[in-house]
Amino acid sequence: MSLSFLLLAVAALCALSFYFGRQRAVALSGGRHSNLHSLPVHYGAYTAAWCGLPALFLLLIWYMFQGSVIEALIVSDLPQEVIGDSGRLSLALNSISQIAAGGGEHLTVSPEIVDAGRRLANLQTIANAALVVVMLSVALAGLVLSYRRIEADMRARNNVERISRAIMIVCSAIAILSTIGIVFSLMFETLHFFSKINPLDFLFGLEWSPQTAIRADQVASEGAFGMIPLFVGTLLITLIAMCVAVPVGLFSAIYMGEYAAPKFRAVAKPALEILAGVPTVVYGFFAALTVAPFLRDNGAILGLDVSSESALAAGLVMGIMIIPFVSSLSDDVMSQVPKSLRDGSYALGATKSETIRQVIFPAALPGIVGAVLLAVSRAIGETMIVVMAAGLAANMTVNPLQAVTTVTVQIVTLLVGDQEFDSAKTLSAFALGLVLFLVTLGLNVFALKVVQKYREKYD
Repeated sequence: MSLSFLLLAVAALCALSFYFGRQRAVALSGGRHSNLHSLPVHYGAYTAAWCGLPALFLLLIWYMFQGSVIEALIVSDLPQEVIGDSGRLSLALNSISQIAAGGGEHLTVSPEIVDAGRRLANLQTIANAALVVVMLSVALAGLVLSYRRIEADMRARNNVERISRAIMIVCSAIAILSTIGIVFSLMFETLHFFSKINPLDFLFGLEWSPQTAIRADQVASEGAFGMIPLFVGTLLITLIAMCVAVPVGLFSAIYMGEYAAPKFRAVAKPALEILAGVPTVVYGFFAALTVAPFLRDNGAILGLDVSSESALAAGLVMGIMIIPFVSSLSDDVMSQVPKSLRDGSYALGATKSETIRQVIFPAALPGIVGAVLLAVSRAIGETMIVVMAAGLAANMTVNPLQAVTTVTVQIVTLLVGDQEFDSAKTLSAFALGLVLFLVTLGLNVFALKVVQKYREKYD
């Protein structure tokens, strides 16, 4: 039985328990809801929660430990010479998994590995069958027990609210713990990286060349891990993108919110927001095949040496991509400015443009800062456009006509393919990720301070 079918069966039991709980409450009320402490729907929700939540919790615990338990059982039957060698053990487990999945016909392995693969398939079948039986039994037990506890004076609504509050607390804890886990994993790998590379060379180095040379006499045979060129390239492309997205986005938001006719706004705003749904690879093709050749050809006419892959091409297209973020959010923020502020400005004789500059825009500034910050974060995290339009060269330059690269592009490049996760080259990706996280965190804190300052003024 597949996982989707099992979840569907539990969902059906939850729906059935909701119906039974509600009907029992109606029967106890004698047709008058005033005889009940809570509404019948609360009794139904109570039984449904006790039917589904324990089963789902069991499913989570089961899948957390099933793989490790089965692997331990399989490993215990392998020869000692395989268990003692981590490399051979990893290879053997991979072969066993292929045999269990029915795709190991091409493998040349020992009979012990073949037997282990068949045993793994049997154990997985038994485990899945046991999961179905146990999970459905727990769901039915929850249904029966909760159904028998239903009484007319039972505080079903309070119980349902406590269950809902507990679910929300768990979800919040998962989000917080996930963030903490990501940060600590980055810190652990970064410390491992700094045990191999001097932190000062990484933080202040001016050359990025993380590859390991084949010969000892090659340049950067130990690798050069200076992050400055990557962050310079990131900031350069982000700055170009913001120079396009912020003015165009803000002016379009002002026009559509304050000047445009309702019919034009109803057509223009959705059309502008379509840009946000275009895949980034499409923008990358547009930048590489249209914008970059256009800049190169016209730059040659003007006597400028424009690279085929340039920061300018990537930044311009990235700015076009980010326009909907700035425009839509700024428009929503400015439309929420109280009408009393507009009316007071007009009553004092201000024109529409003066009202926008001196009343609406300052009042909406906290939200606009948030929109710009979201756009900056989007630009910093973009990868595909930079790969296709700006290249992979880590050049230490602020010339927008030259090829540069960004932090996210290098992280992807370092982690693609078969990599040795104990090497400085691969570990440098985690160090870059941690520094990028700290940079974006600093931007968030700065934007929060700006928002708080102006919010105190206009509340």
